[in-house]
Amino acid sequence: MNPKLCSWFEACGQNSTVICHLCPRNCSIDPNLTGFCGIRKNIEGKLYLLAYGRPIALHVDPIEKKPLAEFLPGTKTFSIGTYGCNLDCCFCQNYHISRGHYSDAELQSDYDYISPEKIIALALKEGCQSVAFTYNEPLIWAEYIIDIAKLAKAEGLATVLVSNGYIEMKAAEEILPWIDAANFDMKGFSEEFYSEMSGGHLQNVLDTIEYFYSLNKHLEITNLVIPNKNDSDQMLDNYLQWVADKLDESVPLHFSAYHPMYKFHDSPPTPKLSLFSIKEKAIDAGFTSIYLGNIH
Repeated sequence: MNPKLCSWFEACGQNSTVICHLCPRNCSIDPNLTGFCGIRKNIEGKLYLLAYGRPIALHVDPIEKKPLAEFLPGTKTFSIGTYGCNLDCCFCQNYHISRGHYSDAELQSDYDYISPEKIIALALKEGCQSVAFTYNEPLIWAEYIIDIAKLAKAEGLATVLVSNGYIEMKAAEEILPWIDAANFDMKGFSEEFYSEMSGGHLQNVLDTIEYFYSLNKHLEITNLVIPNKNDSDQMLDNYLQWVADKLDESVPLHFSAYHPMYKFHDSPPTPKLSLFSIKEKAIDAGFTSIYLGNIH
């Protein structure tokens, strides 16, 4: 199958370079190369989505595993993911696929192609009540998301997004209305943390979360707590204050334990007591739905 023509790009200059406007990176991509995410490729002066129809992970999960604690509890969700990511988190907990790439053999084979129609058929066959876009960063394969979501709506299936929220607002306004529930990652509540540890910018993520909240969809937020990096009282207080001011105290907040992974091993695993302390802090601040994750 041929790759899908991308949305949100423009031609630039006379050498067939294109600029991708899906995320804040705004990658300038020369012919035969991909943007930072690794799945949006310039082919003869047009941008194509290599991952369209080519999920590398398909699984039936409990909805709580996303994690979504308060959306269709007790149900199954049909989870899909591809290669690639548009952030560069040195502590990535899922780097095998976020930094993975499709081989030429995978891209040339029709055998592994899974159409949006097939995704919906599989979800219904497995008795799922939703389809979850997850595992890597789903927003980088937004065209696939939208086509699946349209079919899901017609079949009465909910749509779930698990995302870093790093997206340009124009694209977000075309993608996120198709989503029923989302859990966004809050990497760390400072511009410095995002710049140094994730290769991105906090404000873009905040804008995405606020926009999704304004749609009156179901929102949850997850913060991976990294000792000595994003767990200071000031950072956590600023985060909770932002949620209270811009969203509300009923938004479910997840705080998850970090384990040394990928390129970052300077911090130890998150102590259980740290997560319990954060939960108490949030409850004392008036938050009503606090969940802890990755505790062993």
